Parts: sequence; structure tokens; C-alpha cells
Amino acid sequence: MDNQEAQRTGQSLPKAYDPRHVEPRWYAWWEEQGFFEASGKADDPRPTYTIAIPPPNVTGSLHMGHACRVTFEDVLIRHKRMQGYDALWIPGTDHAGIATQVVVERLLRREGRSRHELGREKFLERVWQWKEESGGTILRQLRKLGASCDWSRERFTMDEGLSRAVREAFVRLYEEGLIYRGTRLINWCVSCHTALSDLEVENQEGVQGELFDFAYPLEDGSGEVVVSTTRPETMLGDTAVAVHPDDERYRHLHGKFVRHPFLDRRIPVVTDAELVDPEFGTGVVKVTPAHDPNDFATGKRHGLEEISILNLDGTLNEHAGPFAGMERFEARKAVMAALEEKGLARGRKPHQMTLPRCQRCASVVEPMISTQWFVRAEPLARPAIEVVERGEIRILPEEWTKTYFHWLRNIQDWCISRQLWWGHAIPAWYCPEGHVTVARRTPERCGECGSTSLRQDEDVLDTWFSSALWPFSTLGWPEETVDLSRYYPTDDMETGYDILFFWVARMVMMGLHFTGQVPFRRVLLGGLVTDERGEKMSKVKGNVIDPLDVIGGATLEQLLEKARRGGAAERGVEYLRRTYPEGFQAYGADALRMTLLSYSPRSKRIALSLKRVEGYRNFTNKLWNAARYALMKLEGTEARASGAPPAATHLANRWILSRFATALATAGRGLEDYRLDEASGALYHFVWDELCDWYLEWSKPLLGDEADPATRTETRAVLVHVLEGTLRALHPMMPFVTEEIWQRVPKADDAFPQSVMLARYPEPERDGRPDTEAEAMAARLQGVVTAIRTVRAEHEIPRSRPIEAIVRSPSAEVRAMLEHHRAEAEFLFRGSLRIEEGSEDDAVPPRTAVSVVEGVTVLVPLEGLVDFDKERERLQRELRKVEKELKGLQARLQNEAFLKKAPAAVVDKQRAQRDALLEKQARLQAALQQGG
Repeated sequence: MDNQEAQRTGQSLPKAYDPRHVEPRWYAWWEEQGFFEASGKADDPRPTYTIAIPPPNVTGSLHMGHACRVTFEDVLIRHKRMQGYDALWIPGTDHAGIATQVVVERLLRREGRSRHELGREKFLERVWQWKEESGGTILRQLRKLGASCDWSRERFTMDEGLSRAVREAFVRLYEEGLIYRGTRLINWCVSCHTALSDLEVENQEGVQGELFDFAYPLEDGSGEVVVSTTRPETMLGDTAVAVHPDDERYRHLHGKFVRHPFLDRRIPVVTDAELVDPEFGTGVVKVTPAHDPNDFATGKRHGLEEISILNLDGTLNEHAGPFAGMERFEARKAVMAALEEKGLARGRKPHQMTLPRCQRCASVVEPMISTQWFVRAEPLARPAIEVVERGEIRILPEEWTKTYFHWLRNIQDWCISRQLWWGHAIPAWYCPEGHVTVARRTPERCGECGSTSLRQDEDVLDTWFSSALWPFSTLGWPEETVDLSRYYPTDDMETGYDILFFWVARMVMMGLHFTGQVPFRRVLLGGLVTDERGEKMSKVKGNVIDPLDVIGGATLEQLLEKARRGGAAERGVEYLRRTYPEGFQAYGADALRMTLLSYSPRSKRIALSLKRVEGYRNFTNKLWNAARYALMKLEGTEARASGAPPAATHLANRWILSRFATALATAGRGLEDYRLDEASGALYHFVWDELCDWYLEWSKPLLGDEADPATRTETRAVLVHVLEGTLRALHPMMPFVTEEIWQRVPKADDAFPQSVMLARYPEPERDGRPDTEAEAMAARLQGVVTAIRTVRAEHEIPRSRPIEAIVRSPSAEVRAMLEHHRAEAEFLFRGSLRIEEGSEDDAVPPRTAVSVVEGVTVLVPLEGLVDFDKERERLQRELRKVEKELKGLQARLQNEAFLKKAPAAVVDKQRAQRDALLEKQARLQAALQQGG
């Protein structure tokens, strides 16, 4: 549907807005027209703006975290596109090594097969088949959210071009001595059978474990030394016992040895101030360098032997002596029992601990000594620190800069090899002599001895290695492409704060090393989306909110079925039944987007409330109905939007143009400063509070048949200008409803392009007129109307009963202004207005409501409008109800236990309710006094 077709259908809008009919139609049209595509032309004179989407896992489907990130990015890219930039938003997915392999292996198990039965080659064929059939689901889902990515440039981390970039990066780093193969301590998943990055390990805190004490006999027979451990089985790999050098209790042990009770091993007692805390346990620490990161570092300091006691499947190996072959947790019990039997157990007690678990399979991760490929991180980290120090890259919110520096200044070498089949194969080959040949293409012979018998390394690269190249590999690196020269460095990297270290910092390191330039100029970090209680969304808990259900609607039965398929516990199913008994309405993408934008992007937690989504659905309807009214008033007239504000003399028109300019200024600052909450909030309040609640009502008498013709013409011109400009301003945030309305707004020929998304973004001064005089006069008039409306509402006076109000002012100028607009004010509050000379000190008749606003005294005689006895009873009942609610809220907010335990979002909500009740209490008390 193009602009002309929309005009041919007529300007009027259907009575109700249904996003299910509007959103798919416009998205398909935008994509067909190629509106999302960047030019890619070297001679394009426009400035560029580039975002590379954080690539979601190819296994993934849309969740609220994705929806939040993508909404923010889409607002930024649509805004820049409307500002005239050649805007490029690069979409794509990550091959997600472990996650994808787990998914396909699960499918094979359902068929009664395993990857080992298939073999590596056939298994990889099966993964590629699955990727073609099911992978990329999330990118299709992002279209429903309105993501205006350049889909012609869609990338996948295992595409041929990106795979070439990965090989080039690996080989260069190897040739420069920044990649090496070595034996170090790594995270090992005994179920997935692979090394893990720190990000792939989730630390489960507060696990109830046990602290077990046992004794090592001193070799010379002079006594024993008691150690404490939560993992007794690792004592089979102990190669030292450590004490603090200043601990007087154990000074006599310095330089001595203990004897291992199960193995023929003599173990030294070492002193180490870094490892040992004299206050913890017995103040003596067993040292197992092959199975603990702190012990590993201690072992390096003291030259200790590193003895690995675990096989890759979590069973104990030959170094475990009599316990060899046992499963690790079975061995734990056996070792404890054996120590008891030898009389060396010295007690046990409950102990809260943190367990490292594999992110994918949840099994307990083991620190293990292993030969892997590593990146020397420190030489790459130094330049990454310097560019942030110099301000070449800004991190927002700025408090994360300290965290970034801390991590990079304490960085460890990065283990980049994974024991998987799916991923980028490590470009290293081995000959029978053990020589290593690293090459961009498969070599014909060993680079050292010339042997033609070569075997490629069976491991693949950590997914984060290819992701670290994302900002430039997606643009064609290592080739010198037009896209790379035009769109790199990118401008903004918007992502979650939780991957600042694991992805963002690595992109900075790799970007600087391979291109000599920063990969992006700003890092915009967002928070975690939780449920409205501040709890992390979990399928088990049943509190997961699917963005697609919010957009398109879902019955309770559909929600329950999805929850059960996802593995929800019974309590999760009950939570859904209790919380969403009627399911979800079809709120639409625009309402969801505005909801997500309303939270500060600088918050660590975004407590999503469906009530808020409902509120923004109502806002969408408000905008729709405002447009219906405006288009009806414009139909059959010569009024046309031209993109330039019309001349205005009437106060209402001057005022709305001024307020429009103010809203645009605030929205513009918010969009530039990554305060999207402030930008969306400014436009929300302008539309709801000023355009709809005031200007449209105010315009009715100005557009009536009895109005002055010149004022009527002027008001139509202002109305169409503000409506059209408001749609442009809101478009980055609410793309669908704004396009649907904008296409029907009457516009001057050739003044605008085909789509609102290609139109110029409105600006203050250019699209509105700041007018302080008009705002001051309007504030006074609106204050009078609001004061009278408040009396009507508080005393429940029906709209059908006109109110006779009196306004007093000592200023002749103010009285003249009010007199000039008296008829409009009377229309707005439904009654009559008498304007008198006087001040707030003048006598007030009994039973009269009094307000002083903007230096004007407003009086509303209540006699004849209110049955005072019944009104007093009603007000007293209402006051008692408010005071009862207020008492409960205040008690809760004075409860220290509640304030400590409740999520911040819940406490803030309770405080807001208290403040609203206090305000209502004051109004009721004032109304009782007025009625006396």
C-alpha cells in the first residue's frame, strides 16, 4: 500500500485500531520497498550511522531481553535514518557452538541415535540441515517487533566470509605469538565434554554444602595438621598443604612434610599469604593445583606438581589410587568414609557455598588441567584500556567504565578451544612427530619436517572468538570492501551489561588489533528484564512473558500449553493461572515497544508490568482516536501538511506549537543521549496531556460553524501540522500505528516521501515555535479550567449540570485576556464564567470552593449543585477508606524487613501509592471544609 493508494482509500480511519491487521501489512511493504537497506555506495554524500546487532543464538527464539535490546536499537536506527543518515543495521545470528550441538544431539536421542554413531561428518551435515530448517527463527520473529534491519546483509557466524575472517584472525595472532597451545587450568563440563568460557558457567549461590575436616599426619611422626574442604575427593590430587606465614599456631610446621594417607606421596607444607585466610576453617589449606584456580596460582608460585585425578567424563583416573574408576560424587563419599576408617576425620558442619554449573546442562563444572589453545590477552587489553581512557569509546552508563577497567587490568589468558564438533575448526595440523602447522588453508605437508601425514586439530573455537570479530567481519574483513571503509567503525553497540567483559571488551581488543580503529564509538548497556516483582524470568516459575504473546495475544490455554512444553513446574502453571486468568490481549508491537522504552535504559533490572503494557495500548488507542477526530475535521478542506509550521495568532494554536517545540527538544536530547525513556516520555505526555486532553478539546469551538473563518482556517493548518509532525516524532518508537495514520494525513504535493520512516525527523524551531508569552497566558487559562473541573470531579457534579464560576484578578491585563477567551473556557468546563476585579484576600461567600492558580482566584459556589448532607457523608466515607489504606501502606513502608527484602521496583510502587493516597486525603479534607 503506497501513499497514493492510502489517500485513495480516504482519510478517515476505522473506528477501532487492530494491530493484528495493521502491523504485518506495513512491515511487508517496508521490506518489499527496500526502505531498510543502506546504500553501500562509496560516493554517497550522506553521513553514515551503523549498528551491528548483537547476534542472537541460531537456536534462540524471541524473549523479553531480545525485545528490549532490539527495540532500543530500532529506535536509534530509525531516528538516524529520518535525520538523513545512510543508516545500516546489520542483522545476523551466532552459531552458538554448545547450544546448537545440544539441540541437535537431543533430536538424535529421540531417534535413538547419537552423534558418535553418525560420525563427525554426518553429524555436521545434520546440524547444517537443522540450521536451514529451524535456525534463524528469532530473526523472523524480530520482524514482528518492527526491527528495521538491512536483511540483505544478514550474516551468520559460520558463513563462508565470516569463517574466512576467523581463520585469518587465528593465524595472524598465532604468527604474532598472541595465540599459543599450552596446559593450564580451565572450566570443564563433564556432561558436554568441553572446556567452557567463564560466561558459560553460572555460579549457583547459597547452595547448602558441607565443610569436612580431616588430618594429614606429619611425615616425622610429630603430630598432624587438620585441613578443611568442601570437596574431599580432590585431596587425592593434593601436592601441598599451606599455612599463613604469620600464623603463630603453625610456625612449627614451616619446611615440614605430611604423608598422604592413601597414596605414596610426600607433601610439603608451604607458606602463602595470598591463598590462606587464618580465620577460615582451621587456617590450613590443602593445595590441589590441577583442580582449583586459586590452588593453580599457588602451585605456580611454589613450583608444585599438578596432578589431575579426573577423566573427561567426571570419573576418577589412575592417579586416584584405590578410588580410580569411581564417579566424582561417589568418590567424595568413599574418600570421607575411608578417612573415617583411618581415624583421620575431624568433623563436618553445614556450609553455604557457590557451585559453578554449566549454562547448558546445569551439571557441576570442574576446574581441570588441560592442554588447550589460549590467546595472550594482556597485550591486547592495554590498547583497549587506552581508547576508553582517551574517550574514543564511551560506555553508558558511565559507572560501568570502572568495571571494564578492572577486568581488563586483571585479565587472564583466554582459553579459545572447545571440544565440540560444531563450530569453526581450529586451523592447526599435527604430524606424527608432534609438530604443529597453523595455516589459512589446509597444508600439504608439515611446515617443520615436511611430513605429508597430517591430522587437523579436532577442537573448534570458542563462539566468543568469532563474535569478537563481528563489527568488522560482517562488513567484509579481511577484504578491503566498500562496506568496511564506509560503515566501520560502527557507531553504537547496544547490549546487556552482563556481557561487557566477555563480548564487548573482546570486540574492542580485536577491533583495535586487526583494523587499527575502535569497533564502535559508544557502548550502550541495558539491564535484565524481570517480572514485575523483580524476579528473573524462568520457565520453571512460569513467569516468562513471551513478547509474541503480548504482541499477538494468547489464551490462558495457549499459555499453559507453552509453559508445560517448556518444563514449567506445577507452581509455575499455577502462577500463570492466577496471574493471567484471561490470557493476553493483542496489545500490538507498538504498545510493547513503548512499554520497554518507558524504563530507564540505565537500570540494571527492568521489572516489566503488563499493566504498563495495557497503559501503552490505551495510549495507542488515544493517538488513533485523536487522529480520527483531526482527519474528520480536515476532510473536505484545503488544509495540508507541508513540513513547515503555519503562522498562528490564536492563543490555542500558539500554545500547541510552543509545547510541540518543547516536546521535540526533550525527545531529541533523549535520543541523542541514549535516554530513550525521557524521549518517549516527552512525546507520550505531549500527546496525552497536551494534544489530546487540551488542544483537541480547545480546537472544537475554534473549528465550529460559528467560529471566525480566519481562526478556523488557521486552526486546521496548525492541527494538520502538529498531527503530522507528532507522527514523525513518534515513528522510531511506534512505527506501525504512525505509518498507518501518517499515510492518511493530507499532505502538500511532493512535500514528503513515500513513507513516514523516510521523512525528516522533526526538530524544535523548525517544526514548532517556542512561545513563552503564549505558554504563560495558556497556563493561566488552563489553571482556571482545571480548578473548576476539579471541583466538579470531587463533588461528583454531573457534566450535564453547568457550573457558574467566578474569577477574580487585580490585573486588568489578566482580566482582559480571560475575557477574550471566556467562551472557550466556558466550553472547556461546561458552564459560565464571571470575571471580576479582586484578589485572594477578598471575602469568600459561604459554601464556595476556592482555588488560587497563576495569581487568579477561582470561586465555585456550591449552593444548588450539591446536597451538602449527602455530600458530607460521601466524603467522610471516602476519607475513612483512604485513611485505612494509607495506614496499611505506611506501616509496610516503615517495616525494615520489607524494605530490605522487597525488590526496589515493588518498594517504589508502594511509595507512589502512598503519595497518591496522601494527595487524595488532602483533597477530601479540603472538600469537607468547603462544604461546611
